[in-house]
Amino acid sequence: MFVKTLLTALALTAATTATAYAQSPTRMNQFNAWGAYSYDSGNGKVCYILSVPTSSEPSSVNHGENFFLVSQRPGQNVSYEPQAMMGYPLQDASKVNVTVDGRAFTLFSRGNSAWVENAAEEPALVTAMRGGSSMTVQAVSGRGTATSYSYSLSGVTAALNEIQNCN
Repeated sequence: MFVKTLLTALALTAATTATAYAQSPTRMNQFNAWGAYSYDSGNGKVCYILSVPTSSEPSSVNHGENFFLVSQRPGQNVSYEPQAMMGYPLQDASKVNVTVDGRAFTLFSRGNSAWVENAAEEPALVTAMRGGSSMTVQAVSGRGTATSYSYSLSGVTAALNEIQNCN
């Protein structure tokens, strides 16, 4: 199930973030809950780490496929960009809240994805993930349903180290 979900995530991520020149992502390594992946795009190599939630609330709704990833795109001068990807459209102009061991970060949403609202806080979120043990992502669907996802941070540091020299 986990491998199937990750393969779905790979295809979704490649389709979402890559240009027409992208190739299929290659798994570089798996570190507990986090996998490290790379692919070549028209703008150079892209590397990212990705994980799926360990739990989803409320249990009474279909959440689709949800992921949290951190990408490196040296050809586009992007370094360690966190992103939440939901299996459904998010409520227009809504915020997504990410909490790592009690430290809160706000993400803005567009479509089914969310990014750190203040780009200057991206390194702080990645640092918190490196030092943390659990992460919660809270969002509101386009239908108005409040959702919450728990992620394990086991393996995130090793996965981030794996993509450190993406080129």
